[in-house]
Amino acid sequence: MSTPESGERLQKVLARAGIGSRRRCEEYIRAGRVRVNGRVVTEMGTKVVPGRDRITFDGQEIQEAEQHIYLLLNKPVGYVSTVADPQGRPIVTDLLPEMGRRIYPVGRLDLDSEGALLMTNDGPLTNRILHPRYGVAKTYRILLARQPGQKKLRLLEGGIVLEGVKTLPARIRILRNRKDGIWLEVILHEGKKRQIRKMFAAIGHPVLRLKRTAYGDLTLGRLGPGEHRFLAKKDLQKIFSKKFPLQSKTYLIKSQ
Repeated sequence: MSTPESGERLQKVLARAGIGSRRRCEEYIRAGRVRVNGRVVTEMGTKVVPGRDRITFDGQEIQEAEQHIYLLLNKPVGYVSTVADPQGRPIVTDLLPEMGRRIYPVGRLDLDSEGALLMTNDGPLTNRILHPRYGVAKTYRILLARQPGQKKLRLLEGGIVLEGVKTLPARIRILRNRKDGIWLEVILHEGKKRQIRKMFAAIGHPVLRLKRTAYGDLTLGRLGPGEHRFLAKKDLQKIFSKKFPLQSKTYLIKSQ
């Protein structure tokens, strides 16, 4: 068992494992129905470390519900969006403190791309964000050397065939024309590997820079490159508050 200075209260751990409310779990402890490392425990102040101390209720070992972690990382260029890389390149988890649990990226940004990258250990949430049927919008800003024609942009918005599969509709908006090139906003609700780069390469306009700025209405805010912040429930709700538009228009501006 843990020392009094460490660990969590036993009734709290039992409640989190789904045994009952915290008050009900206290009653179970007083009744002698709970053992820690084989010994009956009836004291309310007992502290334990889940995963290290063996806790049983009526002879059955409890399985604590997994605690989910959610954070938003501003991924810099030069990092791989995986938890391991056989080539030994920097990986996004190198930018994070030790979590005590394995977390992974929700979707990917390639080595040369940057911006918003969700990290979690919540599988169902990951599937809900990534699967096109849920319509979660992912917003990107991209830099091109020159402005594509309206016909080409409408072609991308309607979907083009890449590697034998037609892309889903996209929304494209031109933001500004500068000396370094033209910046566009692209909104997708799917995320095939290097999709945006392949889309624009297919119309003869290679992407020079690519940055994801948002999942739904969850934006980077003031996060600098390599910085992260943990997400609360209200943050996660923003991901699903912005549904992908079924119809969209392409807006063109004159060079400045």
